[in-house]
Amino acid sequence: MSARPISPETLAVAAGRPHPVPGGPLNAPITLATTLVPGGDTEYTRQGHSGWSGLEEAIGALEGGTAVAFASGMAATVAVLELLPVGAKVVASAGCYYGTTSELTRRAKHGLIRLHLVNTTDTAAVIAEARDAALVWLESPTNPLLEVADVRAISTAVTALGVAVAVDNTLATPLRQRPLDLGADFVVHSASKLLSGHSDVLLGAVVTHDERAAHALIARRTSLGGVPGSLETYLTLRGIRTLHVRLDRAEKNAAALAARLRGRPEVRAVRYPGFGSMVSFEVAAGAQAAQALTESSQIIVYATSLGGVETTWERRRRHAGEPASVPEALIRMSVGIENVDDLWGDITGCLDRL
Repeated sequence: MSARPISPETLAVAAGRPHPVPGGPLNAPITLATTLVPGGDTEYTRQGHSGWSGLEEAIGALEGGTAVAFASGMAATVAVLELLPVGAKVVASAGCYYGTTSELTRRAKHGLIRLHLVNTTDTAAVIAEARDAALVWLESPTNPLLEVADVRAISTAVTALGVAVAVDNTLATPLRQRPLDLGADFVVHSASKLLSGHSDVLLGAVVTHDERAAHALIARRTSLGGVPGSLETYLTLRGIRTLHVRLDRAEKNAAALAARLRGRPEVRAVRYPGFGSMVSFEVAAGAQAAQALTESSQIIVYATSLGGVETTWERRRRHAGEPASVPEALIRMSVGIENVDDLWGDITGCLDRL
């Protein structure tokens, strides 16, 4: 009888550990060195570092490919875009994270790509627009509107056309979605978020099943200098060890809060995709009330990031770069692992004060 496949939860705990040696460390140690002794695979950290290998092994195992770590999620995003020839057509979600949209728009403005933004929940529209494209960039769920694309259907159709697919999997994580298994060519993560999970790391990653593409990404990382730090890789790998526990709890909280929010008259258009730890909703009284709401909480932290153990929220249009498609009164809430009744008490107190 064949051995039972290892579950993602166990991979999160076990993958990326050093080869066991009597007296050796259980966890990969932090190596604080930039200059390395000649004779190995690298002599300088920008060209590679042994401290990254455990993290890359773990993320690769979880996503089912070869992972390349970067200094941030945007560094990972740029590395994928750098693989495109000049003038290539890119089809991307109109609801992408605004940092991604800003970079795509900047490249289009300078003639580096031809950009076409579409509603990626409309599978037929994506496929039609991709017929002469080089890359389809999906974010599923999108940030902050939490729209979900049919990654399998899109990937199957556009791959047959010779078009590559990249999926930002930051919000779903490989525990809820493995885009490479669904036909995508690249998976991108802001590992600063759920993977590391403690709001203390800036780090990104790209995963691919194409070894030539992986080597090309490493070359871009080396030349552009978007290399991860030793402490950041250590903390992210440590965070991954508890990803399944954190995500299960946060997801349960998020589903409960979304359901309760739908019963409040002060709230409209509650968005929850049915999985994950993100909830978005609009305040019926408008942008000023939404802003006041986020600034009046006692437990929920008014902050811009997401994916940590603490619950955070903010009105997204307070950022100048947020696209006009995001409603002015929309609040994005990243749900953490606190007691759900404490969170609800905080939310209802804020709503009552409106």
